[in-house]
Amino acid sequence: MNTSPRLPATPPSVLAQIARLSELPMPEIRSLWQQLFGADTPNYNRPFLERRIAHRLQEVEFRKVDAQLLERNRRRIESLLETGKVQKRDRDTRPTAGTVLTREYRDVEYCVVATTDGQYEFNGRMYPSLSMIAREITGTRWSGPLFFGLKGPARPGTSARKGTRR
Repeated sequence: MNTSPRLPATPPSVLAQIARLSELPMPEIRSLWQQLFGADTPNYNRPFLERRIAHRLQEVEFRKVDAQLLERNRRRIESLLETGKVQKRDRDTRPTAGTVLTREYRDVEYCVVATTDGQYEFNGRMYPSLSMIAREITGTRWSGPLFFGLKGPARPGTSARKGTRR
C-alpha cells in the first residue's frame, strides 16, 4: 500500500524546461546543449541528449552556494592556521538541496525533499528538521537522520554501560 509520492520541490522553471525537451526541435536541443555545456553535441542520439540536458538543468539549479558550508570551511582553515593540524570534519548529515529522501514505514512510502534554505518539504509543509518529520510520521521521537538513513546507529560497544560491572 504505497501513497503516491508528490513531485519534488524542484523550481517550476526547471520542471517545465525538462518537460518540454521532448517537444523541442533538434536544432534547439543542440543550441541548448551548446549553452549548457559550451561545446557541440557529442552525437545525434536524441534520448541521450535529452537525459543529459535534464540532468544538467537540475545540476545548475541545485548547485547553490551553501553559506553554512562556507562558514564551516572558514572555521577549519582558521583552526589549521592556528594549530597546524587538521581537525576532524563536523559531522553534517544535511543532504544537498533537491535531494529526495524516501522511507517506507508501516507499508507506506514517505518522501521528503531538501530545500535550498536548509529546510525540508514534507506533505506540502516546510519543516526545519528531519526529526520533526520523523516524529510526525511515527508519533514518537526519532533521530531524523537515523530514521531516513543518513547516519547509522551508534557503534556497538559505545553504550553508556561501558566499563561498568555486569
